[in-house]
Amino acid sequence: MLTSTVTTTTSTISSSAAGIVSMTTPIGLPEYAVLTIIALILLLSAKEILSASQKWSRSLDCSLNMPIMAFLVAFVAIVVFKIAEVLSSSGSA
Repeated sequence: MLTSTVTTTTSTISSSAAGIVSMTTPIGLPEYAVLTIIALILLLSAKEILSASQKWSRSLDCSLNMPIMAFLVAFVAIVVFKIAEVLSSSGSA
């Protein structure tokens, strides 16, 4: 039982160390930036449509504002990153 635990620990350590060495992650935006923008547009549209209906309430407004603010921060980060990316590529050319 002790041998299998040591063997498992050793194989786990060697495989995770190999994964760390071979893993490369480019710095930049994830591929899901488009999904973030689509979600922001859908939430803003839902808020606009629901604000004109009889179902509108203060709690619904608060419930929609929380994810909208989170997606808005992500959107601003995406825009800033894209602008920095364009400026850095035009400066090195």
